[in-house]
Amino acid sequence: MAVSNGGDPRVVPRVVAVAPGSPAAAAGLVVGDEVLAVDGEVPRDVIRWRWLTDEADPVLDVRRGGLETTVAVPKAAGAPIGLEVHSALFDQLRTCDNHCEFCFIYQLPPGLRKSLYLKDDDYRLSFLYGNFTTLTRFTEADLERVVTEGLGPLNVSIHATDPEVRVDLLRNRRGAPSMRWLRALLDHGVEIHGQIVCCPGLNDGAVLADTMAGVLDRFPELASLCVVPLGVSRFNPEPRMRPTTRDEASLVLDVVHAAQERFLRVLGRRLVFAADEYYLLAARPFPDAGAYEGFPMYEDGVGMARAFEADFHSGATAASRGPQDGFFHWADAAETGRATRYEAAGDYAAPAEGYRAVRCGEPGSVVGSGPSAGSGAAVGAGGGGAGRDDGIPTPVALRARPDAPVAVLTGRYGAEVLRPLLAASGREDVRVLPVPNGFFGGNVGVAGLMVGEDLAAVLAGEPEGHRYLLPDVCLSGGRFLDGLTPADLPRAVEVVETDGVALRRALRRPVAA
Repeated sequence: MAVSNGGDPRVVPRVVAVAPGSPAAAAGLVVGDEVLAVDGEVPRDVIRWRWLTDEADPVLDVRRGGLETTVAVPKAAGAPIGLEVHSALFDQLRTCDNHCEFCFIYQLPPGLRKSLYLKDDDYRLSFLYGNFTTLTRFTEADLERVVTEGLGPLNVSIHATDPEVRVDLLRNRRGAPSMRWLRALLDHGVEIHGQIVCCPGLNDGAVLADTMAGVLDRFPELASLCVVPLGVSRFNPEPRMRPTTRDEASLVLDVVHAAQERFLRVLGRRLVFAADEYYLLAARPFPDAGAYEGFPMYEDGVGMARAFEADFHSGATAASRGPQDGFFHWADAAETGRATRYEAAGDYAAPAEGYRAVRCGEPGSVVGSGPSAGSGAAVGAGGGGAGRDDGIPTPVALRARPDAPVAVLTGRYGAEVLRPLLAASGREDVRVLPVPNGFFGGNVGVAGLMVGEDLAAVLAGEPEGHRYLLPDVCLSGGRFLDGLTPADLPRAVEVVETDGVALRRALRRPVAA
C-alpha cells in the first residue's frame, strides 16, 4: 500500500460514528475502523480529511482488528461520506513558543485537567475552533495551504504593530518579522480577525493609538479587531501584569472610539471594537447594537451585553451566539494514539507548565445525571456526581415548585448587565446572584470562569426549593474548570443556554414535575 507522507502514519483517523444510511454505512465501514489513507494520502488533520472525503468515490485504506483492507465508498462529489473521526489533528499539535507575560496559562492553579494548560499556536485550530495564533510559527508551506484550501477566517493575536513592542509582549524575537505573514494572508484575500490584549502601561495609551494608526496604514483589510483587557488571576507570576483601573479603561475607550471614527471616515466601517469589560470598568453605557456591525467578535466578549439585551427583549434570535464546541472540548476527549497526550477530561491532573489555558463552552447542552436530567431540567443537590464517601447520607433536596422564586447565577460582570435588564423588563422578582471568583481571584469576574467550588459556596447559603439558573458558558463537557459538575452543587440548578432568548424562556418555564 503506497501512501504519501502527509502526516504521522502512527496517528490515523479512527471512526467513532457512522451515519445510518450514509455512503460509509453502505460501504460497510464501522465504528473502530482506522483509516490509514484516503485515495493514497494520509490526512494530517480533519481539514484535509474533509477535503479528501468530499471527492467522488473515495477509496479508503482501512485497518480493522489488525487486518488491513481497501474500501471503496461510492458517492457523489460534495456529498457527505457519513463518518465522524476521533480527533481534529492526526499529526503533531503545533505548540506555542512565545512567553507572553499576559498569558493566562501561567496564571492557572496547578492540578487542573491537561487540556486547560495546552499551549498551542496552530493556525489549523484557529480555523477550526477560533483559537488565536501569533503567526510566530507560520511558514511558507502554511501560507500555501491556507490560500489553496481556503482556510478562513483565521484569528490573529496582534497586540501591537510596533515591532519592538510586539517582541517585548511576546518575549519572542520572531514577534516582529512574523507580522509579514499577516500582510501576506490579507494580500491573498484571507479573512482575518485581530485581537489586542491591552496590558496597562505596556501597550495601552499612546502605544494603542499608534497600533490603531499602524492597522490603518498596514492592515486595513482586517475583517475586525477587538481590544480586550488583561485578565489577572491570584496566581499571576509576572510583576508587570496588573488589572486595568477605571481611568485606564476610560482611556482605552477614548482611543478605540477615536479610531472607530477615523476608520469609519476612511474605510466606511468601524473595524475596531472594545470588549464589554471596558465599558463596565469605566462605568460607561454600551454602544448601540448597530455600532457592533454584526458582532464579529462576539465570542471574544465584544458586544455580548448588547446582543443579550436585544435577544432578551425580542424573544427571538437569528442564530445561536452561545458557547460553541471548541478546542478544549476536543482536547479533553481526543485520543491520538500517543500515550497520555490528551487523556479524558478529569482523569489526569497536570502541572501548570507547558500547556495552554481554557476557553469555555459547549453548545447548549444540559449536563448532569439523575432522574430529572434533560433539557432545562434541574440537576445537582449533591446527587449524580462524584458522591460522598464519608458515610454521611446525601440529603434529599426539595424540588422547586413551578411558582418558586428564581435566581440567576452569574459572574460579577454579568450581574452588572442582568440587574438593569431584569428591572427594565419588570422582573424585579428575579434575584441575581453574583458569584465571587475565589478560585482564580484577581480581576476575574466573567461568568465563563465560574467554578464549582465558588458556586457551591454561594448556593450553600441559599434556600432550598428555589429555582437557580446557571449559564452553560461555565461548563465544558458537563464540568466546571475545577472538575466539579452541577450534580455536585448543594442546590439543584437549571442549566440554561447563555443567551437572552434562553433566559427569557427559562423565566417563563416551570420546572418539570
